[in-house]
Amino acid sequence: MAASDERYAFLAEWYDPRASLMRKYQLLFYPSDSSVEMYDVKNRRLFLKRSVIDGLQVQHLFLGATINIHSRQLSITDYADERTSNLLRNKNEKTLAMIKPDGISQMGNIIDMIHREGFLICQAKMVRLSRHEASLFYTEHKGKPFFDHLVEFMASGPVVAMELKGANAVTKWRTVLGPTDSATARQQAPLSVRAKFGTDNTKDAAHGSDSAQSAEREADFFFGDKSFIGKNTATFSNCTLCIIKPHAIIEGNTGKIISAITSKGFEISALQMFHLERANAEEFHEVYKGVVNEYQSMVEELCCGPCLAMEIRAPDAPVSFREFVGPFDPEIARHLRPGTLRAMFGKDKIKNAVHCTDLPEDGLLEVQYFFKILDH
Repeated sequence: MAASDERYAFLAEWYDPRASLMRKYQLLFYPSDSSVEMYDVKNRRLFLKRSVIDGLQVQHLFLGATINIHSRQLSITDYADERTSNLLRNKNEKTLAMIKPDGISQMGNIIDMIHREGFLICQAKMVRLSRHEASLFYTEHKGKPFFDHLVEFMASGPVVAMELKGANAVTKWRTVLGPTDSATARQQAPLSVRAKFGTDNTKDAAHGSDSAQSAEREADFFFGDKSFIGKNTATFSNCTLCIIKPHAIIEGNTGKIISAITSKGFEISALQMFHLERANAEEFHEVYKGVVNEYQSMVEELCCGPCLAMEIRAPDAPVSFREFVGPFDPEIARHLRPGTLRAMFGKDKIKNAVHCTDLPEDGLLEVQYFFKILDH
């Protein structure tokens, strides 16, 4: 098969709000030009002739993935043929990464390492484990001498759980983590996460699943339909909202943006990855409708892929954080405020890296929209 003819086949679903129906499609992806073709499964006819989808790559297509095709938000439900399954199943292996309480201060650096190693972060959430939840998560260690100390430590502060996907993800992430004992890691794997950010064999910065079976159980623990973890860490006080936009996530800038935020003294007190439906993006940006010409494009960007919402805390948070984010247009930001987030990571007025609350009185409302309304 010529490279230009190579294709991958998937089954996908789209909820049609007008008809209140779940539409099913066969989706063909051609990596040579990032184009897709779609067939209506029920009516057995072409639904979308082959067209290019900017930014779509094969690593974005995995079971459970959410993608946007011409403003339709599709969920990938299965592989449509054996060849695609054989080619991609190992490349899309899942593992659970968790930044432990002692690693939270280095969250941006750890996430940056994850991106640089080629992992895709599919889901992420900051939570505070109770002692009971921590003991359930580490149930296989129950009865061991270190169990009580481990549980107490894991319940001592927030953690960030992430579902990672990639080729041989379980083994690869364990390698990136390094040996469990941070002192050993500094000797044997000095560039590993635990060598750089760990303290000992309990406070070792981060966790990784040790097998595919553990990865499945641990990811379900945080992100499954019957997840043990229900509450986010939002405080809803002295806060404002920051959203890392899909383009910045796809470009691998998530960790760098988080590091830039925390280096300026802002606290990230809640964090969660969302896949916004168009209706939610329109509702969230409604204040800009009829006010700015870019409204429709802003909506498109916010729901074109995963975004990362964060509660930011600081004295006078909406005003001080808005200052740090910088002007709406990154070109203006680079000329007038080169140290701001949009100057450093923005591309244009739509792909300007992050959204932040514009009006001080809206800081709490925007945080509540994501961490109370959408999270439930």
